[in-house]
Order: sequence, then C-alpha cells, then structure tokens
Amino acid sequence: MSTVPTSGRRGFLQGSATAAAGATLLAGLSPVKAAHVSNDETIRIGLIGCGGRGRGAAAQAMNTEGPTRLVAMADAFADNLDSALNTLNRAHKDKVDVPEDRQFVGFDAYKNVLESDIDLVILATPPGFRPLHFEAAVNAGKHVFMEKPVAVDACGVRRVIDANDVAKSKNLAVAVGLQRHHEPIYIETINRLWDGAIGRIVATRAYWNGGGVWVRPRQEAQTEMEYQMRNWYYFNWLCGDHITEQHIHNLDVINWLMKGYPVSAQGQGGRQVRTGKEFGEIYDHHFVEFTYENDGDRSVMLSQCRHIRDCWNQVSEYAHGSNGWCDLAEGRIFNTKGNLVWEYARTDADGARRKLHDGHQDEHHDLFAAIRRGERPNEAEYGAYSSMTSVLGRMATYSGKEISWNDALNSELCISPVDQFTSFSDTPPVLPNEDLTYPIPMPGTTKVL
Repeated sequence: MSTVPTSGRRGFLQGSATAAAGATLLAGLSPVKAAHVSNDETIRIGLIGCGGRGRGAAAQAMNTEGPTRLVAMADAFADNLDSALNTLNRAHKDKVDVPEDRQFVGFDAYKNVLESDIDLVILATPPGFRPLHFEAAVNAGKHVFMEKPVAVDACGVRRVIDANDVAKSKNLAVAVGLQRHHEPIYIETINRLWDGAIGRIVATRAYWNGGGVWVRPRQEAQTEMEYQMRNWYYFNWLCGDHITEQHIHNLDVINWLMKGYPVSAQGQGGRQVRTGKEFGEIYDHHFVEFTYENDGDRSVMLSQCRHIRDCWNQVSEYAHGSNGWCDLAEGRIFNTKGNLVWEYARTDADGARRKLHDGHQDEHHDLFAAIRRGERPNEAEYGAYSSMTSVLGRMATYSGKEISWNDALNSELCISPVDQFTSFSDTPPVLPNEDLTYPIPMPGTTKVL
C-alpha cells in the first residue's frame, strides 16, 4: 500500500494521507475531516460487464460506507445493460445516476466508461477481455476492482503483470475478486497453519465439484460471435474452462497458504457426461497434481473440479501436515488421530452467530475503506499468478503431459485475441464443425505451449 500528497476530490481518491496529516496540524481536525473539508468524497463508479457478477459487484460497491455513485455502464449486449440497470435502480435508487448518454453498448463500450468522470471501475466481462480492459483502465488512471480470473492464457497473465507495474507507478488501487482473502475464517485459519498448528505441510487438496452452470440455446438469427459471447462459459478464449473460471478460488487458497506457486503440474480430464454441442469445447472434469517447492521441500496439491450432476459435490480446501490436518473452508484443525483441536468461532462475544463466508461483500468494504484512508491496496499480482496456476492445470489436462511453471508462464500460445474484435460480425478464434460441435482438446495430441 502507498500514499501520495494531493488535494481536492480527485486528490482524495488518488491518495491524500500525507495532505491529511498536514491539514490536521494546521486546522486541528482529524486526518479524515481535514483532508475532505469542502470537497466531495463521493467515489464515482463505472461498470464494465453487466452480467450477474457485474451487477452483484456494483451493488456490493454501493453497500460500502461513505458516499458512492454508479455513473456509467457498458456491456456488449444492450439487454444485459438494461437488466442490470433496472436491478441496481431498485436496490440503490439514490446511488445510481446512469442516464442514457452514459449507457454504452458494444465491443468498444469500455472505452466510453473509462473516458467518463469516474474514479473506480469494476471489470466484470467474460475473463478473456480482462487483460485488455485492465490495461486500458490503468492507462486511464482509474482505481480497479476486477473479477477473477484476470486472464485465460499466459499472454494475458503477462499483460496484466505489465499493466500492474503501471498501476503501481500511478498509485492506483487494484482489487481482484478472490474474496476468500477477505474472509476472517480463512485469514485466521491460514495464520494458525503458518504458526505451525499442523506442523510442516506435506500435502494439500482443493475441490470445486458441482453440477455445472447455465446454458443459453443458440438462436436462429445469431452470428457465431454472438452465440459464443452469450455462452462464454463454454469457450476457452472467453472463459478458460471451469478449472480457470471457478476452481481458481480453491487453487488461490492453496497458493496463499503455500506462500508461492507450483513449479509443475500433470493431470487428466475430459468430457464424460457433458458432451453435447451446447457445451462448446470445455471439459466436464479435471484432476491435476500440482507440485510446490519451498526451501528444498516439496509438497503436492491434489486438485479436482467437476461439472457433472448427481455426483459428490464439494467446494473446499484441505491441508495435511506432520502433526495433523485442516479443513480450511470450515476453519477446523484436527490432530493425527482425527480429533478436533481448534475451530473458528461460530459466534461473536455477545453470542450472535457469525456469517462465515461473506467475502464478496467484505472485499468491497475493505477496498473502499482503504481508498478513503488514502491507502492503495494492490491484489493484481496474486490474482494474475493464481489465474496462471489454473491455466497451468488446464495445460496439463488438455495435453496429458507434465508442464513446468516456467514453460507455461512463458508460452506464446495466445488463445484470446480480443484486441482484434469490434463487432458481432467478426469471426471468433474457434469455429464449429458442420454439425455445430466444436473441436475438443485431446490429450497426447493437443499442443498447449
């Protein structure tokens, strides 16, 4: 985190902690009041990507303490924007000010939002567009909240890292939607593991097994680009497969716990049940063995993610050590005999029941509070490298080969050339066969590097 001295509303948002301290000496006021006397403290928000996560993030941003206002919105689809605007107007009528001339539609609509008088932008389009939009937001000098993953290939990860160097030089706040970092249950549990609660960690496990997500049927008048954009979850250039779009959360927790990233991965996956043409090109299951190395010690993470109904469902992370094991999602630590030795408190001191997992809201509380204090949190690096961890896993399952972290991160195989697209008449990077099925990655033959 960093601060710089500036003044005015723009100065408050660009980092005014030093100016606040000086004003306190002169006026005898508290740092917060002294910094903002006669200035507008409203944080003006722009939203790029108006789907379910975008409208959810915008609402959570407006739930934070202090004045906020949503003033500009963009989406590739007008109906997405209209629906999100109606929803947000109902929930936050007094904080939504998005007239028609600040409603932007199309592939270049993000540029209009960034040219608007906003202080912070929420990036919530399909993740294939994230590197492009993040780079543009940083160049425009905006604070950023961006959803995970932040990229779907190594080229995008490197682009985010490079753009983040610029963000740091401009003293911009950058938050990433890996909300477990903001949940007290995870924070306290991981701190206890770091303090040696289960001894040396020798293995970890991570799961996102569920029944899958929505499908949007092909419409007669759609171009191929529009069909894929509407069904972005099933196309790697937009989504990165569910190992990247969803399972990143669990992989990120293990990276956080291990204070680093895997050195290699090998695994297997495929399409066992979800084989119809409506499911695009992605797998319905992945199993990956990630190897970590820390000070000469090696440990393995076993990773599962599955989209098949009527199976064992699990979204969680586990750590196994020399003196016991831990269920991180539930905040429980056990000894080697399986006896519970510590549990995260389920109630407050006054007996009120705690909400164990409210990270989607907490991450916005933390971000906006930090900005108002003049701090500049930056989560882009671990967001990028946890995204890369998921991409590494996909490379392993698609190829059937062991892939090193360095080879994966330096890959020049870019699957998401979003810069070149301007309209729904453009040709997407993957096209269907004559029967409207799509080429499926085949281990042993598919190239991933």
